[in-house]
Amino acid sequence: MALKGLDIFKLTPKTNCKDCGNPTCMAFAMKVAQGAIEITKCPHLSEDVLNQLAESTAPPMKVIKVQAGDVEYSLGGETVLARHEKTFVNKDLFAVNISDDMDDAAVADVLDDSLKIDYDRIGERMYVEFVSVTYTHTNIDRMKELAQKAAQVGRGVIINCDCPKASKEILELIKDAKPILNGANAENYEAMSAVASEYNVVLGVTGANLDELYETVGKIEALGNKNLILDVGSGSIKAAFENAVQIRRAALLNNDRTFGYPSLVNAAALANGDVHMQTALASLFTTKYGSIVILQKMSYAQALALYGLRQNIYTDPQKPMKVEPGIYPLNKADENSVCCITVDFALTYFVVSGELERSGVPCNMFICDAGGYSVLTAWAAGKFSASTIAKFISEHDIESKVKNRTLILPGKVAVLKGEVEEKLPGWNIVVGPNEAVQLVKFMKSYQ
Repeated sequence: MALKGLDIFKLTPKTNCKDCGNPTCMAFAMKVAQGAIEITKCPHLSEDVLNQLAESTAPPMKVIKVQAGDVEYSLGGETVLARHEKTFVNKDLFAVNISDDMDDAAVADVLDDSLKIDYDRIGERMYVEFVSVTYTHTNIDRMKELAQKAAQVGRGVIINCDCPKASKEILELIKDAKPILNGANAENYEAMSAVASEYNVVLGVTGANLDELYETVGKIEALGNKNLILDVGSGSIKAAFENAVQIRRAALLNNDRTFGYPSLVNAAALANGDVHMQTALASLFTTKYGSIVILQKMSYAQALALYGLRQNIYTDPQKPMKVEPGIYPLNKADENSVCCITVDFALTYFVVSGELERSGVPCNMFICDAGGYSVLTAWAAGKFSASTIAKFISEHDIESKVKNRTLILPGKVAVLKGEVEEKLPGWNIVVGPNEAVQLVKFMKSYQ
């Protein structure tokens, strides 16, 4: 049970802290209880007291570190059930699955197509973070071969294996990759925990139902292993969804630390080969509450939808998504192509650039720093004005990079035309349409 602010205050060594008993120290204790500040920030607490408080002041959901190639990711650590309450902090990761009963052609089909997906969106790399390898008890030598192959592609590895002996043999081959070992259950938890602890890897735990999963996690914790991830199961979509939600609610609402771990969802097994169902399930568990979601394979069409959703969900709602200010040539534009300008709000960028590309007219799109606001909001806040436009032109040395002196303004800020003309002598300022959807016709007619 978490300690209240007064409990923390009582544990403070009064004889060693000159501030104890005054309102400042009390305020510090209350902030610690609320999670606003770390207890270690107090220089007067002894190591014994810190150890006593560490478990009680830790977040209800443990942060688990996983290795995905050269990148270390954090899973879990969430403090709210809904994004709008505060924010989600550690994004879910995606994996594609291969198994020992697949031939080389099938394995290549999954890996070649899925691992080609690697692109940037608003400054964030979008790619498949994990390769999941499933042992079906068909061929252990084949399983070892595929595990080594997965470890060599530069992504994280998940080993789905419930046999302790086979797990140990596999981990010995790829221990440097620090894979996730997923396969502990009520029957094998002791041996599986020993293997995971020996190789210092995250252990995935599952159960026939929530009660069994809860008991198994408790027993593994009693063995001293708290480096866990909870597999919500693949018996049915309904059961998996209920498990994911109940695990998160138990941890965050009831402060039950036995369920205070991130979750793993095998959407490939739940969808039973239905590609469209896999995408729908991956979307569902991105919001409720998968930390790692396994698909059979990933296509660009799936990636565009899933990564866009994930980026929206795991972006702080108080911090708008922005694109980098600068010059964006579209449709093979050169220095003689017409120019247009808009703000750095990500949604505005994608909508406007999409319509400009659809027009087929070469143009240089200028993205002005407007604090991540939309056009009208930025204008109302004074962040998109004649002065900021002139400043952008100057700071980015536009006039030495672009010979064309026609600049198209968003129609909704037509009022800026005269001021921009004063700030940019020699430029032909043109007012564009009010809506992005009208840009195709406008650009073609203007051309």
